[in-house]
Amino acid sequence: MRSSRALFHTAALSLVMTAASLGASAAHAADKISIMVGGYEKQIYLPAKLAESLGYFKDEGLDVELLNEPAGVDAENEMLAGAVQGVVGFYDHCIDLQGKGKFVESVVQFSQAPGEVELVSSKHPEIKSPADFKGKSLGVTGLGSSTNFLTQYLAVKNGLKLGDFTSVPVGAGQTFIAAMQQDAIQAGMTTEPTISRLLKTGEAKVLIDMRSMDGTKAVLGGTYPAASLYMQTSWVDDHKEETQKLANAFVKTLHFINTHSAAEIADKMPKDFYVGDKEGYVKALENGKAMFTADGVMPEDGPKTVLAVLSEFSKNVQGKTIDLSKTYTTAFVKNAK
Repeated sequence: MRSSRALFHTAALSLVMTAASLGASAAHAADKISIMVGGYEKQIYLPAKLAESLGYFKDEGLDVELLNEPAGVDAENEMLAGAVQGVVGFYDHCIDLQGKGKFVESVVQFSQAPGEVELVSSKHPEIKSPADFKGKSLGVTGLGSSTNFLTQYLAVKNGLKLGDFTSVPVGAGQTFIAAMQQDAIQAGMTTEPTISRLLKTGEAKVLIDMRSMDGTKAVLGGTYPAASLYMQTSWVDDHKEETQKLANAFVKTLHFINTHSAAEIADKMPKDFYVGDKEGYVKALENGKAMFTADGVMPEDGPKTVLAVLSEFSKNVQGKTIDLSKTYTTAFVKNAK
């Protein structure tokens, strides 16, 4: 009888220890924060990899996993599915998703200009403005991506209808370049360092330039907050401590960008990001570094500009009441240490 009782207690203790072990493992797994980056080799999303390289996540006691997804719309879907906790992508998705009844907010605003350029293939000199997009195939990172949003806006603003042209998802980098070389696209929207690579070979020319604040205001009518860390509002509300630590790391990163030269920043990035041309990478960063905010705070006039752009063509926001105050928060960046 005693041996049966002892056996029972041993088994019970074993079960308790196993459960505790499993609980600890689950807790440990939950501690990892996965962030999907909409193409982390793109200079517009440079703060993500730079924060990792500088050790700022670890300084905050965070275990952050950066995952690469070339198209922002796919990164957004991964977050909504719960596969990742945050996305480094364009703020416009926060507005677009609210139109679909989903609440997502920018927690740290990386940039105040898109850093995007509409390039035209040198084989198609007939394209002199977005009005000439009619009947053309236009490269975007993905359907439903921010490059697609901006392309649609440019076309509609210049008198075209959405059915007058074809958006072709070609990603960025080498896949974008190949699509242009093969004439699968006649024009397309992309970022650095892809822009500089095509300009250097003479295979493309700049049609619309939104790398600078002045260029952005001329095209879009105001400050256009773009690259950001955005997360589901429910996750932020339930994980305020972790969100604050993320904000701390990214605000320190933006300060580093603001106080260091393009060459110094480039030295902290993985060498394969240069695509064999470090000098070109540094030059592109010199030209575009001003797009980054110094403190991660949302530009006051920015959300209205983004909503105005989306309202020109997007059925997701047209006729909807969008509460812009719920598409971003400045609470964490203003408390950043």
